[in-house]
Amino acid sequence: MIRISIVGEIGSGKSHIAKLFHFPVFNADVEVNKIYRLNRSCFKKIKRELPKFFLLFPIKKEEIIKAILARHNNLKKITKIIHPEISKKMKIFLNKNKNKKIIILDVPLFLENKLNKKGDIIIFVQSKKSEIYKRLKKRKNFNMSLFKKFKETQLSLEYKKKKAHFILKNNFTNVSLRKNINIILKKINNE
Repeated sequence: MIRISIVGEIGSGKSHIAKLFHFPVFNADVEVNKIYRLNRSCFKKIKRELPKFFLLFPIKKEEIIKAILARHNNLKKITKIIHPEISKKMKIFLNKNKNKKIIILDVPLFLENKLNKKGDIIIFVQSKKSEIYKRLKKRKNFNMSLFKKFKETQLSLEYKKKKAHFILKNNFTNVSLRKNINIILKKINNE
């Protein structure tokens, strides 16, 4: 099985690009949202850590945002509880798809959490800053302070670029993205 990880800046289009590969995708953000909505055990742990912010199950996005913005350390506390759950979900996904030729890992903190293994193919998604901000502002619940907090937890874009096997320029048009994805897949299959 070839593991392809999509990395890049928040809002660069990683999840959209992951789907364009047409292979099974593990999307960590989707899984995190499921945990907030469905995992009572995680709720209890988060409520115990940050009782001021979380009152009732399920966890609401607004509560997460308030908690993260209130104190510098709160994001770390939440991540410490959520990360092991995401690792479990990723293992289940990998096991379920073990016979697939290629799988896609759309995990924002892939390198930060040392989830990469020898042999993984890392694709760095590069987008213009102006396009990223334009797209982020369209998102419901977009908050520049929150964006900055998340960026603080991430490795530099330069480091991620150096670690990448391929750089995929995202100009937000599917035709050129598909063409470049096909070029990358050909190179991967020929190695």
